[in-house]
Amino acid sequence: MSALEEKINKALARSQTATSDFDLNPDTVLPEGRKLRPAGVLVGIETFGAAPQVVLTKRSSALKHHPGQIAFPGGKVDAGDRDVTDAALREAWEEIALPRDLPKILGHLSSHETVTGFQVTPVVALIEQPFEARAEAGEVAEIFRAPLSHILDVERYQVQSRRWRGTRRYYFAVPFGPYYIWGATARMLRGFAAMMDIR
Repeated sequence: MSALEEKINKALARSQTATSDFDLNPDTVLPEGRKLRPAGVLVGIETFGAAPQVVLTKRSSALKHHPGQIAFPGGKVDAGDRDVTDAALREAWEEIALPRDLPKILGHLSSHETVTGFQVTPVVALIEQPFEARAEAGEVAEIFRAPLSHILDVERYQVQSRRWRGTRRYYFAVPFGPYYIWGATARMLRGFAAMMDIR
């Protein structure tokens, strides 16, 4: 077991608190009895290069939910999926052509509620061998990697805001080069960074 794998396993073993798009907006009143749709996303960490990297995508601008945003490969749990891990692996194959048997699953981060009504579970996995990444036409505009060192640096995360449906909304962002990583993806990554930062 590598030092990185051991550190991630220790982090995942710690107690976690669920997060949401509303963490920085406590005045938001959420409807009682709301039903969230389960989803799984893959936090895939490539370990075969000079330094570990996280695989991310830029979503197509034609999508209904979160068009043009930076996201993990993944999506909602379908009827044929066994669980959120199965959904994340299926979607990663469909979106970026990552073979389902390639990721080494280490565990889950706490679930995250999105403003669009999804209960997202991030599935943390190591990708220890190269694969031929291919973006799914119509869904993924681009596949890119961000250094794990950048993602795990808690100091890089910023709280920013914009107006949404007539109200100023606050959110986390962790820009990387030309990629503006924000919202749910940044919140989940920040949670991972905070867990890994505990000594």
